[in-house]
Amino acid sequence: MQQQQLKQTVEALLFVAEQPLNEAQLLQHFSDSLGADVVSRKQLQQILAELQSDYAERGVQLCKVASGYRFQTRAELGGIISQLWQEKPPRYSQALLETLALVAYRQPITRGDIEAIRGVSVSSQIIKTLQERGWIKVVGHREVPGRPQLYATTAEFLDYFGLQDLSQLPDIPAAATASPIAETAPKQE
Repeated sequence: MQQQQLKQTVEALLFVAEQPLNEAQLLQHFSDSLGADVVSRKQLQQILAELQSDYAERGVQLCKVASGYRFQTRAELGGIISQLWQEKPPRYSQALLETLALVAYRQPITRGDIEAIRGVSVSSQIIKTLQERGWIKVVGHREVPGRPQLYATTAEFLDYFGLQDLSQLPDIPAAATASPIAETAPKQE
């Protein structure tokens, strides 16, 4: 298969995929459909870099997120594009957003830790909503009486917010990090 055909095939695969595709998935597609290792990892990385360059100034761009590569519209066009849909995007409460932020920045974290930081109880519905969206998951239990669940963000969370990893979260002001929980709940990478 020629380089141009490979590039077109990768481009088409990424356009039609419902979820981001990582390099291993793309390589697997070529070996499954063509019966041999027609594309090396190095070639694939070169093709992906070329596609990112080709789409750099267009209305859509090829982005790398936690789960792989995907095409997405440019953020600055969101207001214009959103007019195509009659549905309004879901609006999330302040409590839900605060809870999500605490999980993202202090993971792994228990519900009790979240309540201690926020100073109010966390509704079961908030945790349920975040889990249903696929943004948080239970990653274990703290070894204390009652063995409370530890929550952390997921790759789906990173994908939704266009991040490759947690290090891309914006920094928070130093005054906001002063908490006794900060020392007990290390950030998970």
